[in-house]
Amino acid sequence: MNDSSQLTNAGSEPEERVIEAALRPRNLDDFVGQGRVRQQLSLMLEAAKIRERTADHVLLSGPPGLGKTTLSMIIAAEMNAPLRISSGPAIQHAGDLAAILSSLTEGEVLFLDEIHRMSRPAEEMLYMAMEDFRVDIIVGKGAGATAIPLELPPFTLVGATTRAGLLPGPLRDRFGFTGHLEFYAVEELELVLRRSAMMLDLRVTSSAFSEIAGRSRGTPRIANRLLRRVRDWALVNKLEEIDHGAAAAALEMYEVDPKGLDRLDRSVLEALCLKFGGGPVGLSTLAIAVGEESETVETVAEPFLVREGLMGRTPRGRIAMPAAWEHLGLAVPKDAIFAGTQSYESDED
Repeated sequence: MNDSSQLTNAGSEPEERVIEAALRPRNLDDFVGQGRVRQQLSLMLEAAKIRERTADHVLLSGPPGLGKTTLSMIIAAEMNAPLRISSGPAIQHAGDLAAILSSLTEGEVLFLDEIHRMSRPAEEMLYMAMEDFRVDIIVGKGAGATAIPLELPPFTLVGATTRAGLLPGPLRDRFGFTGHLEFYAVEELELVLRRSAMMLDLRVTSSAFSEIAGRSRGTPRIANRLLRRVRDWALVNKLEEIDHGAAAAALEMYEVDPKGLDRLDRSVLEALCLKFGGGPVGLSTLAIAVGEESETVETVAEPFLVREGLMGRTPRGRIAMPAAWEHLGLAVPKDAIFAGTQSYESDED
């Protein structure tokens, strides 16, 4: 998809969306990180161009913010093909999918974000479309219903999901290439930030890049967002160059600590350690203690806290790990438990 179609009416869009689109890499050579997936994709796309065929269907899985949408745009650009973007939640009926598929042109790339949230009837229609490039349109009801086959031009489906385990086996098996995106190392995030700073015309020291990267939770989307906030802080404070002190001060103001925890993360840890003695405690009880919905705690804060070894999940509830007490500057109580012997309400599902 070209820049003009991406940034139509850019003046009326929020600045963040325009900047984020501008920072996206346009080709595989500019894409930082995910070396193995990038190498495999490059080989597959090059082979498709040599054979003068459309590329195989691609499934990209992994946590949010690691580049699944960007890779779909790169696939379309590398194949010199138009890109159509939709999402699983938007396709709730087979007719919705049929309307999209029937309007595709030959070689077009169809990107379906959160593909695991597509309705079951649409999934079943997609099986035939991916394999045979045709769909059956049902006309009429009951005994008089008739299936009319509709031939589709060859196309490439790029599916993205944050929960690959929810995809049915028959759908996963129809993808010719499956790539799982991993969290980024700090060094890779520094490269992402250097590229973004160059495009934003910012002067940033190496130590400032390291500071921002270390607080970005292994996620390029977060790294770029924090860079923009640091840029704003420097602009208001009339700084021509962003150094380590400026980056640290800006991120402290935005309540992002050196480990990357934000206000919600720290609230969860403090409630777990100070109010419940380290747990175990049920999810809903913990959510009430921090004034958030259970789903917010489970999907926003918990994955990062568990990955960093700050919180654990047991059959009896959430528990604080030794690193959580250390991060909060607290001594681990002698009676703290990490296997679950205290009794707090547990509402594990």
